[in-house]
Amino acid sequence: MKKILIVDDEENSRVSLGKLLSHEGYLVNTVANGQEALDFLQQNKINLIITDINMPQMNGLAFLKAVSSDHPKIDVIMVTAYGGVGSYLEAMNLGAMEYINKPIKLDELKLIMKRIFHGGAINTA
Repeated sequence: MKKILIVDDEENSRVSLGKLLSHEGYLVNTVANGQEALDFLQQNKINLIITDINMPQMNGLAFLKAVSSDHPKIDVIMVTAYGGVGSYLEAMNLGAMEYINKPIKLDELKLIMKRIFHGGAINTA
């Protein structure tokens, strides 16, 4: 069973996404910020991280940089309600597998996760 960590300071977002992915058969854990996520990763193995970019304390890009350095085998999907070309490029340069906008479309996320977990190219356009 694939293990997913959702990192988002918005409780409703992380809880609802966690429930949706649990119903899809994934083992899901959630935390409220990047530091909690880094602490969680010290004790737990995760296959995929889905993280918001705009968070207090440690934003998603700083968190991605730490994950890429300390846990390079964990794939990361960046999520934002305030996307822009600059943050997209920075996220991809730091090692994000994907960058998607909120509100998250479950069908799009499932396709992205399928590609990450099983390989192969997909077209989400």
